[in-house]
Amino acid sequence: MSNGDHVRVRAYGDLDVFIGERELTAPFGSPRSVKDLLEALGIPHTELGVIVVDGRPVGFDHLLTGGERIAAYPPFHELPIPPQQTVVPPPIAPRFVLDVHLGTLTRRLRLLGFDCLYRTDTDDAELARISVEDARILLTRDRHLLMRRKVVHGYCPRSSDPDEQALEVLRRFRLGGRIDPLTRCVPCNGRLHRVDKGDVVDELPPRTREHVEEVARCDACGQLFWPGSHLEAIDIFLSRAGRVR
Repeated sequence: MSNGDHVRVRAYGDLDVFIGERELTAPFGSPRSVKDLLEALGIPHTELGVIVVDGRPVGFDHLLTGGERIAAYPPFHELPIPPQQTVVPPPIAPRFVLDVHLGTLTRRLRLLGFDCLYRTDTDDAELARISVEDARILLTRDRHLLMRRKVVHGYCPRSSDPDEQALEVLRRFRLGGRIDPLTRCVPCNGRLHRVDKGDVVDELPPRTREHVEEVARCDACGQLFWPGSHLEAIDIFLSRAGRVR
């Protein structure tokens, strides 16, 4: 095939998980944007940080005509890359919306204090709409959902393990310093506030009244929370999360 009949694409970082290999030759027909080509190969635009075509950083709308060499990079935090050379959107507050398959990840992130919207009856179109209109980062392992044109901020967790997924999110959005553990209701996402045990003693189980001094109430669902036997496992996870920077 002649040069104009193909483009060469090299995926850096962990972007090769989306295309199955580090470098490939892709057939090329009519002119198309570099964003369109990379998404056709399987890389969602939300996973891209820098795109270089024939040695020059370009934006999503850069038109390919065939024969180009394309280097695709994930977002870089360590390197001081000028904003005009990246395709990373301006950051937003770390508030999330998650698809139906990430319920356990939702609980992990709420445990760390992050605002996470999660419902089991939300379809893809609604998730994309919420992400944009409510300024939330969309978390999903469905790459095609992240490829929806209107989605700006999103991430596809690589791991299938919820603890590892949570750590991935912390690293990707540099949230290690913003962890505020045990301040959000894991079941409903409301905020937790410390209450005087004496004011709620009649609502506590008999054994809890004897052995627990710290009690918190969710300002959304009203449920009471106190330290329990699960705290050791939580502490282990929080310790791992606290080391992320």
